[in-house]
Amino acid sequence: MTMKAAWYELNGAAAEVLRVGDLPVDDPGPGEVRVRLHASGVNPSDVKSRAGTTRKLAFPRQIPDSDGAGVVDAVGPGGVGVAVGDRVWVYNGAFGRPHGTAAEFITLPAAQVAPLPPGLDFSQGACLGIPCMTAHRCLFADGPIQGQWVLVSGGSGVVGHYTVQMAKWAGARVIATAGSEEKQAHARRGGADHVLSYRDPDLVERVMEITGGQGVDRVIEVELANLEQDLALLKTYGTLVAYGMVVPDVKLPSILTLMVKNPVLRMVLVYTMPDEAKTEAVADIARWCGEGVPQFTIARTFSLEEVVASHEHVEEGSKTGQVILEIP
Repeated sequence: MTMKAAWYELNGAAAEVLRVGDLPVDDPGPGEVRVRLHASGVNPSDVKSRAGTTRKLAFPRQIPDSDGAGVVDAVGPGGVGVAVGDRVWVYNGAFGRPHGTAAEFITLPAAQVAPLPPGLDFSQGACLGIPCMTAHRCLFADGPIQGQWVLVSGGSGVVGHYTVQMAKWAGARVIATAGSEEKQAHARRGGADHVLSYRDPDLVERVMEITGGQGVDRVIEVELANLEQDLALLKTYGTLVAYGMVVPDVKLPSILTLMVKNPVLRMVLVYTMPDEAKTEAVADIARWCGEGVPQFTIARTFSLEEVVASHEHVEEGSKTGQVILEIP
């Protein structure tokens, strides 16, 4: 049995290394599930892995992309929680494994397969992995947020937009930052109570006005290079969470500055989250989808044969929303 799939055998530019063709389909082993995929999410970490900027190729051949959604096709011995015919979403498909979601089938541990919430299509299901699980970890790793002030940096980005939505669902008061008027409007549609320009030189003062001089309880930061500004608008004993890395090296403020503020500084990478955090995220995402009105913004959809264009579109950096590969 064979399948259509995309793959690369060298790190490099998308047009130079990505190929599409036929590959063998793996049978599920003990505790594994095989899914017939219908959508694959293309995330920044996927294109960085292919380019080799964050990690080098670890296998002779790599099928890219970690997130996807489809229908369970086969269940191996001991595979529990799902059955053949179930609609599901999958995560971490390409992390530490040679077989990602840019293919017609994926075989992976049952723990990485979750029921697709009712009412969601496969493209929306392919958004639930890296973006939504990252948002969940950033918000809830340090306890409940009901009634708290949460500032979401980059509230119009893919992760930022879900962070805004989940924070409102959990009862927080949300301030989001974004660049252009269009992106600020996008953050506002996500439910942010206040939306500010991250270019505003008086951003700290604006946040203090909004919060009555208290500052925010939590900052969810896409870029840790903003650390000094974030500390200035963070309450004493507040929490600063960073999940992005545009600038690879960041200089910390003085130790005294940090000690006086008594903050929690947390780094989040969805791939290496503790297993219990992944389980909690999957459960809460299901609740959020069922109780809230989640917004899924699909920036653009490509076919599997257009995998090069999909990676290039993510790398351009101008999109609003998720890039999806449709797999008929």
